[in-house]
Amino acid sequence: MPHRTRPLTGLLLFTGINAVLVQTITPVYDFVCFLPYWERRRERIRMEREAVAASSNSTTSAQEATRASAG
Repeated sequence: MPHRTRPLTGLLLFTGINAVLVQTITPVYDFVCFLPYWERRRERIRMEREAVAASSNSTTSAQEATRASAG
């Protein structure tokens, strides 16, 4: 005898599980996205970019000063 399917029960179970997941996604998203780790990482990357920009600017200005004194 084949197994009897219950489509309404399956649909209700599927809908219920999705409702629970939708309710719990916001706190999980907030926890993951607003961890202090990400803020520290953004700050470190910003400092590295500023250091690279400052070193390239000082190198460029030193080269321009050398050209100006030579020429």
